Amino acid sequence: MSSFKRAPQHGAVPGTSILGTLRATSMVDSKTALPAEIIVSILDYLPVPDLLRFARTSWRMREMVYDDTRWVARLKSMGCWNELEARKRFDEAMKRKRDAAARTNANGGPNPVAGRQVSTTIFDAALEEERRKVQGDKAAQPQESRVDGFETLSLNPPQSKSPYEDPAALLDVLKNVRSVRGHAREEYGKVYGALAPFYFDLARSKTHTEPIVFKVFRDPERQAQMLSNLEIFSKSDWAEDFLQREAKLINMMTIFESAVLREFEQGYEFWDVDGRMQRYARVLHTLNGGNAATDLFIQKHPIFNDRGILGNPIDCINQASHDNVTLEPSRAFFELLTGKVNEQSDMIGRIFPQPAVVFWVFVDKIREEIIMEYVTPLLDECHDRHMLSYLKAVSGLFEQCMQFVRSLVPPKGSEKTLEDHAKYIALRVFEPHLDLYLQEELDSLTRYAEREVGNWEQKLSEQDATVESFYMGNFNRQADKNDFLSSFKKVVMMPVTVLPSAISPFGTSKPASTPAANGSTLRPSAAGTPVSSRPQSPGIVGASERSGSPLPSEAPNDELKAKAALMASRLEGIRSLFSIEVALNLVHTAKESLGRAAKFVTLGGQAGEEAREQCEAMFVVLVKVLGQTHVKNGFTKAVEHLSRYNPREISDHSQTGVAPLVMFIELVNVGDIISQMIDVFYEQQLAAPKIADRNDFLDPAGLAKKKFEQMLDENVAAGLNKGIDVLMDEVEYLCATTQLPTDFNPPAPSQEFGISKDPDIGPTTTAQRVTDLVASHTKMLTGSTEKTMLDVFNSEVGLRLFTAVCKHIKRQRISTDGAIKLIADMNMYFEYIRTLKNQDLLAYFKALRELSQIYLIDARHAKEMATIIADGDRFGGIFRAEEVYEFAERRADWYQVKRDVERAMYGLECQIM
Repeated sequence: MSSFKRAPQHGAVPGTSILGTLRATSMVDSKTALPAEIIVSILDYLPVPDLLRFARTSWRMREMVYDDTRWVARLKSMGCWNELEARKRFDEAMKRKRDAAARTNANGGPNPVAGRQVSTTIFDAALEEERRKVQGDKAAQPQESRVDGFETLSLNPPQSKSPYEDPAALLDVLKNVRSVRGHAREEYGKVYGALAPFYFDLARSKTHTEPIVFKVFRDPERQAQMLSNLEIFSKSDWAEDFLQREAKLINMMTIFESAVLREFEQGYEFWDVDGRMQRYARVLHTLNGGNAATDLFIQKHPIFNDRGILGNPIDCINQASHDNVTLEPSRAFFELLTGKVNEQSDMIGRIFPQPAVVFWVFVDKIREEIIMEYVTPLLDECHDRHMLSYLKAVSGLFEQCMQFVRSLVPPKGSEKTLEDHAKYIALRVFEPHLDLYLQEELDSLTRYAEREVGNWEQKLSEQDATVESFYMGNFNRQADKNDFLSSFKKVVMMPVTVLPSAISPFGTSKPASTPAANGSTLRPSAAGTPVSSRPQSPGIVGASERSGSPLPSEAPNDELKAKAALMASRLEGIRSLFSIEVALNLVHTAKESLGRAAKFVTLGGQAGEEAREQCEAMFVVLVKVLGQTHVKNGFTKAVEHLSRYNPREISDHSQTGVAPLVMFIELVNVGDIISQMIDVFYEQQLAAPKIADRNDFLDPAGLAKKKFEQMLDENVAAGLNKGIDVLMDEVEYLCATTQLPTDFNPPAPSQEFGISKDPDIGPTTTAQRVTDLVASHTKMLTGSTEKTMLDVFNSEVGLRLFTAVCKHIKRQRISTDGAIKLIADMNMYFEYIRTLKNQDLLAYFKALRELSQIYLIDARHAKEMATIIADGDRFGGIFRAEEVYEFAERRADWYQVKRDVERAMYGLECQIM
């Protein structure tokens, strides 16, 4: 576009030539005043007739107006455009085009000669005449008959009827819109041509009787359908004053809805279910979804006025015993409510076109007006009266509420499952109580666990005080401070006739009972005090068993008896320092609490996550109280009792067991059982229901479980370390008291007979007792502790036994004849160590077996003896030559062979030439 502006001429001479005038004229070019982007934005807000008029101004404007995306946007605003359908149609069109091209190529392609002939034709008079005739016919049409550029479009091209003659065709115009790329303008033109006259007529109407829509459509069903179509069509109206037109449409729809709702209400009053209620419910649903009819139906329903017949929530408390609650009345309440709601399900299906939606709205109102009014007062009253009844009521009512929803028979067509609705209803009912309940559940478990463990500790303390008071009550406190050895010296200095034949904790003079024939009875743990035999199953010993042994009828009459009996009582009490019964009670209570709280995990979402975290917190409390407070304290006291044990204060060492160590191992067995209980509880109550993730190393429950197991291992290790000390003290005591001097240094042959008796080449009694003693304790741990700890324990016992045997050999005087016994003893120790399946440990006792052979060498072969002593490889590096030399000094004839051995070892036989 351009404009011509004549330049001003000053002093021009009239009558100049035209060329001069043209030269004096300046050409001024002008460009479009607005950019294309702004023009496009303006076009979005123009009415459709103005858009089509604007398209006639130029080809460029026409392209902008006819752009397919502009009309796709209007169809999308009405919800009439399906992108998937459009893509599918486009793909099908492209496929047909490719197939046609392929068929053309298969037939030989176009004729190039014909193409050249057509291209040489400059003007075809016949075609040009036909084109001008068509344009003349279009120009001859009156302007009034055109519909704003949509004159080539019709609602149904094959039909010649006008919309007023077939109004039913207008009702389905939105349903017949197709999603075709490149044809969105034509599709929107159909909708505009069908609905725009009604839309703008309604916007111009003054009263509700003027709109033509109510004259064309006489029945309320069609009127509602058209009003609904007009509401959808109004979303594509972006022109000026569209808010006023939309408000006018909404106002007209509200008037129409009120009139229909009055008809529905009258049918409700007369309970005309299959008549007016059904008809006008469908009219309202067609108009705007029918929410008004749903609200009226629920608001006037008689079930909300007859709540008294459903039951009184306080009956759950009044019909139960003191500080308890019964859920039988609540069960009857939910059953009666289920029957009434299921009756309305069929009625709703007969009235409403979408009964499933109305039914669940009705159930939600039941939840708000009836169920919550029943549950909330009951829970508040239970919380004020008794905590345990409150916890049971919350869990029980939640389960009954879930079952209530699961028992409903809703109409078909629900988008969600019955289980989803049950979770939603139950969550809405118990959401106000959930935080308080979960916290109270955790606090209740914590208080119960701490109370149970505290009562157990108090009973132990009282029992220990009673025993000490009983035994030491006849003596003043100054005497209590004296050492046990000083008391023993006092007794020893008494006349022999004053001492009883056997010291008994029960104050009797009867001798200690002999052990059982099977040898399973433990040795008395104190002076003459028998201890009960080790049970068949791992020491499941509780307070009941301990309390089952009453105190003797009389207190001891001397201080030695009293202290011995008191020590025996303390050592026997090792087994009852923590109780498996207490652990069972705590685990059972935790299972009940966790089982109640775990029901809320099924809700999912935030509430389910909070319930899951609280369940893990309950397990953490259980493990903390049971482990840190109960088991750990028990092991600490057991180690203290073990440290007080002195084998020299024991009168009878004939049994194959150290009483306190055997009892401690039984305590280890009890600890292992408790650990297995915790593990089973974790797997069944937490891991299996997916409350805890065993693969998550940061999971609180898993960390608490590992911490408990670590604590148990550490305490068992500490106790076994002290137990090894006790065991080795017993071994050394047996070696010192039962090994006869003649075992390894027998006397010379009798001169009377001239020959010696047949020598006993078997191991000594001391070696047998030591081996039996150590073996009995190592076998006790098999199956009760993990393999790693068992291997460490066996290794430590083996090394300590090796040290004790070496010290014992250095205390003996060994002759050549007695060396056979020593070799037998070493072989016995070697065979026992072999059963432990520890090759590193076996090398020590193999060296001991080799060492024992130096005592078998005759004194005449001192040089060979020196060679063996100096051979370090013979002993596998366990003994150095200096250490073997020290062992060789224990030979009975050492002073006879010492000079020859030293000469051979240190080269004293060499002479300087």
